[in-house]
Amino acid sequence: MRLLFLGDIVGRSGRNAVIERLPGLIDRYKLDFVVINGENAAGGFGITEEIVRDVLDAGADVITTGNHAFDQREALVFCERQPQFLRPVNYPMGTPGRGANLFIARNGARVLVVNAVGRIYMDALDDPFAAIDREVSACPLGEQADAIIIDFHAEATSEKQAIGHHLDGRVTLVVGTHTHVPTSDCRILAGGTAYQSDAGMCGDYDSVLGMDKEEPVRRFLTKIPSGRFQPSGGNATLCGLAVDVDDTTGLARSVSPLAIGGVLEERLPTFWG
Repeated sequence: MRLLFLGDIVGRSGRNAVIERLPGLIDRYKLDFVVINGENAAGGFGITEEIVRDVLDAGADVITTGNHAFDQREALVFCERQPQFLRPVNYPMGTPGRGANLFIARNGARVLVVNAVGRIYMDALDDPFAAIDREVSACPLGEQADAIIIDFHAEATSEKQAIGHHLDGRVTLVVGTHTHVPTSDCRILAGGTAYQSDAGMCGDYDSVLGMDKEEPVRRFLTKIPSGRFQPSGGNATLCGLAVDVDDTTGLARSVSPLAIGGVLEERLPTFWG
């Protein structure tokens, strides 16, 4: 099975790049399943239902989020009728929407996707370790699921690495989101789980984390806000990672970073030709 995960969509340039390039990637690599984090797609803060539909129509199978999941208030409503839209699973009981779901890939495989938020330097939600464990235990790899993908939306790399090692051998992929900068530790852990501390973003890297440079730089210099953060509108880079999955075990056979377009050096998976 061939999986693609793309990092946080930031603003119009990021979502346009996804909508324009994703269909070609699916066709070129014969992708079976695509997950995209979309929590910064609407002006850099949250996501609307129209954008959800556009990204799904482009070929995404699941849209994950994070701490900005409900920045657009309409998400509190449409999350209930969009099963392919996930908010973090460790929100308190009673929060609208779902944090995990089982999906059918293009090749017929059953794919469990779990979205969780970290607690270090983040808004304190419920324990992500326990919340993810509940979902993985209820739908184990090799039994109810043929692949399991964890989007761990967190600030601290230590927390991300700990989640990775905690789940190693029990899930297909643990990938970090939130910091918008791709890390260089993409690898397969000892137990067979693909891992990367942060997938990066789908957005303009001639920016500060996808936002126009002027306001963030001014705030660092003066400590005084003088306007809103606005997404940068330049040529976006699609950042994420590609995973080749062993159909027998559900664990990773190969993993590679992916970067296409924009100012970053292009990186493509070689194991798919």
